[in-house]
Amino acid sequence: MYVIGWISQVSTGRCSMGPPVADRPFVITPKAAPTEDYSEDGTGAVVKHDLIARQVAPPNFAMRLFDIAPGEHTPYHQHPWEHEVFIVEGSGELRTIDTPQPFSTGEAVYVPPNTMHQFRNTGRNRLKFICVIPNSGDC
Repeated sequence: MYVIGWISQVSTGRCSMGPPVADRPFVITPKAAPTEDYSEDGTGAVVKHDLIARQVAPPNFAMRLFDIAPGEHTPYHQHPWEHEVFIVEGSGELRTIDTPQPFSTGEAVYVPPNTMHQFRNTGRNRLKFICVIPNSGDC
């Protein structure tokens, strides 16, 4: 079971080269997870919660929760790893070089490696999605 003090005691910084620290099960809430302002203008309109990520050095994957205000979006970018995304709440569209693809609560989104992409909140409420990537992409 997750204990608030445990996560801070095992924090190893970015991309630990040692063995995984997450050597026992735990539960974490988005409020207790490390967060980062992911908005391009620093307004906090896009927030990333590192649920299971570099703070516990998981051996294979990082799990993040993104929370995006209405009308806002993640940066338009690409990287060498894929995304597996589950839409927890809200609606939006995946922008790529192709036609934008709409999505909504309960749907899954796949983004292949090296694909230019952006998640846009096109709804009236906040957009929240779980994003799983290889932990090497969490550096």
